[in-house]
Amino acid sequence: MTATIKLGELAEFLGATLRGSPEKEITGLATLQEAGPAQLSFLANPQYRKYLVDSQAAAVLLKAADAEGFAGEALVVADPYLAYARVSHLFDPKPKAVVGIHPSAVIADDAQVDPAASVGAFAVIESGARIAAGVTVGAHCFIGARCEIGAGGWLAPRVTLYHDVRIGERVVIQSGAVIGGEGFGFANAKGIWNKIAQVGGVVIGDDVEIGVNTAVDRGALADTVIGNGVKLDNQIQIAHNVQIGDHTAMAACVGISGSTRIASIACSPVALGWWGISIFATTFLSRA
Repeated sequence: MTATIKLGELAEFLGATLRGSPEKEITGLATLQEAGPAQLSFLANPQYRKYLVDSQAAAVLLKAADAEGFAGEALVVADPYLAYARVSHLFDPKPKAVVGIHPSAVIADDAQVDPAASVGAFAVIESGARIAAGVTVGAHCFIGARCEIGAGGWLAPRVTLYHDVRIGERVVIQSGAVIGGEGFGFANAKGIWNKIAQVGGVVIGDDVEIGVNTAVDRGALADTVIGNGVKLDNQIQIAHNVQIGDHTAMAACVGISGSTRIASIACSPVALGWWGISIFATTFLSRA
């Protein structure tokens, strides 16, 4: 069902200055070039300013400087891109999870699943696992022994958590991700590789997002640690004993080798955005 929100309501939601009719109805979002007369758009990059004058958008999220001389309706905000990010959730068509446990799910007798959680079809939750309120465990997910998932988490279908993975609150994990797989650890003796048991776990902070088919290996001895607010794109490899500081962001296909440490940055997050970048073992990254 398409959401319909009045422009005045959006202005109140964003704390924006409204230039236009508060009764105008908005039914969706679109780019300046593609927006129709019932859609909201935004101008965040000056390269797209050339499309503003001819845009058919019902209203546009603009900075005050860009709103000067603009004849159309606008929501004036300090950061149009951030405002767009906030508004996007109001028009998100993603289906809402149904609270409860699907009859085909397999739940260990001593697992703890909050009554306000959602567990999808054919999901497996093993012994000692704890699932907090508001968590969504998608269809065919596997939650290993003694795992913990904090309140408000969302696991898309086919996420795998090996044993002893601890996840904070409001964490999003996309399909195909594997958390807590065994790290690549072997001791060579006379040309023969002898496997090293990976006895650590994985600890993931609050507000983390992990993309499709990304792997986070468990620690060899101590835990692999993903800090608060970290954003990992699709197909990333995080090896054993890596420590990723708060609010780091990584684009697709980055590889981080074992025991690498990436510093927490309070106000200027570290972003690794080169496709295919590899960070090698024992590296410590910090902002200059």
